[in-house]
Order: sequence, then C-alpha cells, then structure tokens
Amino acid sequence: MYKRMSDFLENNKILYEYQFGFRKNYSTSQAVMEVVDSIYRSWDNHEITMGIFLDLQKAFDTVNYNVLLKKLELYGVRGIVLKWFSSYLSNRKQYTVLQNYQSTLEFVTCGVPQGSVLGPLLFLIYVNDIQYVVTNAKIKLLADDTNLFFYSKDLVKLFALVNIGMSQLYGWFTANKLSLNVDKTCYSVFGPTTIFTTI
Repeated sequence: MYKRMSDFLENNKILYEYQFGFRKNYSTSQAVMEVVDSIYRSWDNHEITMGIFLDLQKAFDTVNYNVLLKKLELYGVRGIVLKWFSSYLSNRKQYTVLQNYQSTLEFVTCGVPQGSVLGPLLFLIYVNDIQYVVTNAKIKLLADDTNLFFYSKDLVKLFALVNIGMSQLYGWFTANKLSLNVDKTCYSVFGPTTIFTTI
C-alpha cells in the first residue's frame, strides 16, 4: 500500500514541491540549499527576508482521522482504498510501559500509527494543503518542520506581511487541530548590511 500510495502521489504531482521530508530524492541538504538560494535571490532584489521557523507540537500524534480521510478523498483516494485506510486507522489500541509498570490498554483516537511504514506518508498528505494557506510567503517543509519566508524592501512592511501570514496560518492550524510549540518557534531576519544601515 505504501508503494501504491507513494507512486500515486508522485505520478500525479500531488505532494508539495517544497516538502523535503520522507520523500525519495529529497534531502535535508536540498532543503538548506533551497532556503539559502531564496535568501540570496532576495538580497539581489535588495529585499529583506524574514524566516519564521515553526515547530508543531506533537504533530504526528495529533493528526485527526476524520480530517485525514477527507483529505485522502479530496486527493483522489476513494472507494475500497479509502475504506481500507479508514479500517487501518480505526480501533487501534496502545499502552505505555515504564520500568515494571504498564498502563491500561486504551483506544487511539488520533495520530498516525507510530513506527509504521505508512505513518510518515499519511502525515505528508495531512499537511500538504498548507502550501495554499499563506498567500504572501514561501513555505518550505521538512516533515513537520514548517519554515516560512517573507520578503520586502521595507522592514515595517515586512512585519505587516508576517502578521498577515501568521494569522492565515493560525486559521489553518485551528481547522486541522494542530498547535505550535511556541518555545521552539523562532524567527530570523536576513539582509545585506547596506539595507540595515539605512533603517
């Protein structure tokens, strides 16, 4: 099923082109080169770049099954295959062991199955539509690490663009039942020295 789904997603160019996690022929070094190149291009245009580096809180564990199944359907996974995925995600149980203590067995109500082959691919499908959310930024993804890059020649306008973009992103997080780990989220401003001396 993993191979069928992976081939389907790649052949139909469904996955976001700047998603560098859990994909064949995509790597962290490619992700870094893409980010560095985009920053240098903005410098050539005399623009300041602000990078927002977001960390999703327990992203893999909070995937909502109903939302995921709806997204699978929207991407063309229907009929028997969609029912198979619904069955795959349903009635899963887990427990925790710590030293000699074991918790009771409980139903799992959300989250992609941990340690599974399909789990990472299902997560990529879950976050794939984030590419359409922020209208004034470039988004680069590495699995659950989400990086946004905003560009402007004016620092005040840049912060305004960031505020609009983050507001749009907040709506997406809410709709998809995901949340930010604020302590691990940060930003950086990149720009040629000449720009900052005039501000």
